[in-house]
Amino acid sequence: MKTEPIDTSMVAPASRRGFLAVTASGVLGATGGGLLLGFGLPARAEIRDTLTTQSAFAPNAFLRIDRAGKVTFVMPVIEMGQGTYTSVPMLIAEELEVDVDKVAIEHSPPDDKIYVNPLIGVQMTGGSTAIRGTYIPLRRAGATARVMLVAAAAKRWNVEPFTCHAENGQVVHGATGRRLGYGSLVDAAAKLPVPEKVALKEPRDFKLIGTPHRRLDTSGKVDGSAKFGIDSRLPGMKFAVVAASPTFGGKLVSLDEAKAKAMPGVTQVVRLGDAVAVVGRHTWAAKQGLAAANPQWDAGPNAQLSTADIVAQLASASQKPGVPARHDGDAAAVMARAARRMDAVYEQPFLAHAAMEPMNCTVHITRAGCDIWVGTQVPGLTQAAVMKVTGLKRELVRIHNHLLGGGFGRRLEFDGTVRAVQIAQQVEGPVQVLWTREEDIQHDMYRPYYYDRLSAGVDATGKALAWTHRIAGSSIVARYSPAWIKNGVDPDAVDGSANQPYGFSDIHVDWVALEPPGVPTAFWRGVGVTRGTFAVESFVDELAANAKQDPLAYRVALLDKNPRARAVLQLAAQQAGWGKPLPAGQALGIALCTGFGSYIAQVVQVSTDKDGTVQPLHAWCVVDCGVVVNPDTVRAQMESGIVFGLSAALYGEITIKNGRVEQTNFGDYRVLRINEIPQIDVHIVKSLEAPGGIGEPGTSCVMPALTNAIFAASGKRIRKLPVAEQLRTA
Repeated sequence: MKTEPIDTSMVAPASRRGFLAVTASGVLGATGGGLLLGFGLPARAEIRDTLTTQSAFAPNAFLRIDRAGKVTFVMPVIEMGQGTYTSVPMLIAEELEVDVDKVAIEHSPPDDKIYVNPLIGVQMTGGSTAIRGTYIPLRRAGATARVMLVAAAAKRWNVEPFTCHAENGQVVHGATGRRLGYGSLVDAAAKLPVPEKVALKEPRDFKLIGTPHRRLDTSGKVDGSAKFGIDSRLPGMKFAVVAASPTFGGKLVSLDEAKAKAMPGVTQVVRLGDAVAVVGRHTWAAKQGLAAANPQWDAGPNAQLSTADIVAQLASASQKPGVPARHDGDAAAVMARAARRMDAVYEQPFLAHAAMEPMNCTVHITRAGCDIWVGTQVPGLTQAAVMKVTGLKRELVRIHNHLLGGGFGRRLEFDGTVRAVQIAQQVEGPVQVLWTREEDIQHDMYRPYYYDRLSAGVDATGKALAWTHRIAGSSIVARYSPAWIKNGVDPDAVDGSANQPYGFSDIHVDWVALEPPGVPTAFWRGVGVTRGTFAVESFVDELAANAKQDPLAYRVALLDKNPRARAVLQLAAQQAGWGKPLPAGQALGIALCTGFGSYIAQVVQVSTDKDGTVQPLHAWCVVDCGVVVNPDTVRAQMESGIVFGLSAALYGEITIKNGRVEQTNFGDYRVLRINEIPQIDVHIVKSLEAPGGIGEPGTSCVMPALTNAIFAASGKRIRKLPVAEQLRTA
């Protein structure tokens, strides 16, 4: 371990730690002339229990008001483009009666107890849980602070608190019009007991919640002042570029270290068992040095591995019974006596994350500990992983979290941080480790390849009487959090399948776990719901076509016990003008998604040409996500989810040949280009239901909506993603 003193100007200020020490103990008091209020994020047990066995969690989000009246909110969740740094503070500001534009935001430090995500059980931003997990607790926190400030003002004026009210960061005495700013009240408020219960605003009294509000993080991202992990700079910092074995499980055999060091600016070569890093005074020097090093590899045990091998293994596994995830009625018996049986297999490929901000991590290891500057969705888990690598105590591993230039699940993993720490352990001074786009795509942790086998027994009219669904694929949860496995079933692997929205009385869903040899798998935007929704919505569309029925009407008939799902489906169809005449080669496709507590229906209009070209022309989206905090955020999330999902459905595919990933960059791992993006219309259903998630559902049903539209336009059923060249070879 290196012994260079740490630059203390770059680490968390001591006052923050003092603040945490106070609030973690649940104490309210004045610190440094301000009001500190700790409050808890109680879990919604019914959701938590489906995700984790961890049932205990602690207070974990904080509000600070100083004597100048400045309101600071320590965010328990991170911002990766999804708008949480606007919508979450709106919850506090609504009840506190302050202007949300004046609420300062700080990243929360790592702590899986204090900053636990109550719906997941660890400190994590993911699973479309940010608003769902904070909606009530943060409002209660703001309301509690407001009540205490009002009480402090009333005491000073010697009047009853109910004669006073809060507005715009002040307490007002209604009878006299006297006013006191929050900053002048914090010392007195801090001496008051914390009320155990406070009344939250009725929805009719909301001033912020439900209203569009511009993104608070936009200005910094436009003028460049916003700080992402890659923006970290430290005195004397070096820069490293990494190359890992191109084959899964391969090892480093040799490299030309002399040539690497001969490159101008190169300072060091770091050898790891399955990787090599070249360190330089700047990234370009390190990159040139790595090319000169020309590392050679032992291809390892997976040298002959191909995508075809993995698919063959999955196909074989899917012939065997799996672990039941849902078993209602007797699907096998009903299937046996049905008029007809329909079968279909759907395949969905490995996918990379390809977040816009390249993967990076800056590490400085000194006698004082290990400091890490990174953008992570899981600061607590990252801290724990570094503790394991370094052997340091928790208090000596300091995670300085940053804005994320895209996550999509990639930054739920901490493999990059661990690798950076391993490199930093051999480097004098701070070092920023950067993965090139090529290295990132070829050494990602991929959304798994999944193989879905579905069957239905239908009557003479084509009505589905029984439904079976077998899912074969990797278990991310078994690796990531084994405690989340329930009765032998990975809840993510069967999400969108076992809990699909249609009312089949005889249904059987089971799961066969099979890990691809050597290929690391991980969560991806939309997680399990995306895969399950594609299979279910594609097969329902096939059933409708087989019955020669309208796909909208066929779905509606199956949703008599699911009114919210039926409503968004019918409204989406109405918005799109379902049934309207279209030019030759154009058609509409529809799909439904229920997940993360939200209900979404999408209609996609496509054109298909004789040469096999597919162009999405228009997408209509209706979302019922319960009560809406910031409709601008909901709309943006739906739009981005649609573009993200269309990119994957049309082009997204990671393939493996000779044990290595074939794709390298956006040239061969395509995303939708500007001229390909359809017109998108989003309609948000007004609702007072509990808030649902919005970060991922928008991705989930656009894929089957697209492929169902392709079928309607061309007669070609897409059962394997991506669409790619399938129409050209038909």
